[in-house]
Amino acid sequence: MPDAPHTEAHGRTAAPEARTTRTRPDPRTAPLRPHPAPGGRTLRVVVADDNQVVRAGLSALLGARPGIRVVAEAGDGHRALAATRHHRPDVVLLDVRMPGVDGLAALPHLVRLAPVLMLTYSRERDTVQRALGLGAVGYLVHGEFTADQLARAVRDAHEGHAHLTPSARNALLAHFVAPAVPHRPPVSNPPTSAEPPSRLQSAVGESNRAAHGLSSREVEVMELIASGMSNQQIAATCFISEKTVKNHINRIFAKLHAPNRSAAIATWLGTNPSSSPRTAPR
Repeated sequence: MPDAPHTEAHGRTAAPEARTTRTRPDPRTAPLRPHPAPGGRTLRVVVADDNQVVRAGLSALLGARPGIRVVAEAGDGHRALAATRHHRPDVVLLDVRMPGVDGLAALPHLVRLAPVLMLTYSRERDTVQRALGLGAVGYLVHGEFTADQLARAVRDAHEGHAHLTPSARNALLAHFVAPAVPHRPPVSNPPTSAEPPSRLQSAVGESNRAAHGLSSREVEVMELIASGMSNQQIAATCFISEKTVKNHINRIFAKLHAPNRSAAIATWLGTNPSSSPRTAPR
């Protein structure tokens, strides 16, 4: 005869032995972990600037962003190169003017190890063009970007996409446009000191804006198209998405009655015979 089930003193059948279960940790008390990058990986950054306050501020700002961690700081180009060789970061933020080895001197060596994003107060045209010519993936001037734009620029630099703040993109555009501007006799009313020293819209752009009904942004985009930039480069230069660039280009082509890029450039520069219907017949 089988044994009767064990009963408690009050006659009730005893409950079977409870199973061991794992309890989920309380999210309010669980230890914090670094937020991963959108691709699931935290980007490691070296910050090089001779100003200790600037370095600390950048480290705190970027460290608070998801998927970004500052692994080292450096006060000159020599230390930046040593830190980059040691930590192998995903991106280097580099100032231009630093004691000893400055940013431009260290730049050719750094770009062999990691993408370099210039982050500086220096906005001189020659400095910008030289930095980009030496391989910097972008150029940001302090005071011309937000914290969100900086974080985005760091992530995009890792992917090889350029970012330029207004002073830098003006300098870059001047590199393309200035050699093509023909010599003109002095004008009777030269620009006043209130006029910006560098403008994205050339004299060609100003005249075509009225002739074809383009907006200021469309003139800017068309000028960059005429300078030979790709959609990706235009997006980086104007700090807009490639989709927005394509939307601008579609509207520009419609206004210029151009089926493609080449025709639009020809119409814009006045080299397309069919682009002069506005000339009054003789």
